[in-house]
Amino acid sequence: MSRIASTLATLKAQGKKALIPYVTAGYPFADVTPELMHAMVAGGADVIELGVPFSDPSADGPVIQKAGDRALALGIGMVQVLAMVRAFRATNSTTPVVLMGYANPVERYNQKHARADGASAFVNDAAAAGVDGVLVVDYPPEECEGFAAELARHSMDLIFLLAPTSTDERMAQVARVATGYVYYVSLKGVTGAGTLDTAAVEAMLPRIRQFVSVPVGVGFGIRDAATARAISRVADAVVIGSRLIQLVDAQPRDQVCAVAQGFLREIRTALDS
Repeated sequence: MSRIASTLATLKAQGKKALIPYVTAGYPFADVTPELMHAMVAGGADVIELGVPFSDPSADGPVIQKAGDRALALGIGMVQVLAMVRAFRATNSTTPVVLMGYANPVERYNQKHARADGASAFVNDAAAAGVDGVLVVDYPPEECEGFAAELARHSMDLIFLLAPTSTDERMAQVARVATGYVYYVSLKGVTGAGTLDTAAVEAMLPRIRQFVSVPVGVGFGIRDAATARAISRVADAVVIGSRLIQLVDAQPRDQVCAVAQGFLREIRTALDS
């Protein structure tokens, strides 16, 4: 059983819902990420989604795009992201870490660090760094069976997005290869866009569960404790990204972690109440 699956199973047995915050690696300061990850855990994070900066994202709204652009300008790429995970793992061996991003950085890493045995350098090095799962936005499930199998050999999960527009056929395709959890994008559009319709989410999740046996996390549009609590009534996990990045955006270096920890503690308290 993967670290993600074990964590989510334990929470379910305890009657709790998972809190999964997202931050962009290397933002808002190039050296803050491992420390920030620890602060997120202290605030109540059960799983951490760590965004891999990319110049041409398709699902990220302006907040996360800005964070990615800043991180790229600071020299953050996949090599640096894996180093951040290793640094985090030096003192935390339990909290699952998911890398979230796009195909280009993964494929480029494999090209630059090609292995003589033909195996994926990215999968091998990510596993060695302590990564537990990967969400590649633009990897279609019908083309991912080999990638999923290679991840599974390293006890890593392959996570997919589902959306309000996902067809039954797409859900069935995702269900065949998804492990860990699936991430339901609760809004049409990009991250941070629109107002979350909790009734629509509540209506959609039973349909998703007809196909998907792994836990379902819900994200996009969750900005406060009240909304997180409402979503947690029907979802297995709550994912928060854009709002967290907005909160740390204008902070001085020595306040970033405290602000993130305080915000997540509010969400954790709401989920557990």
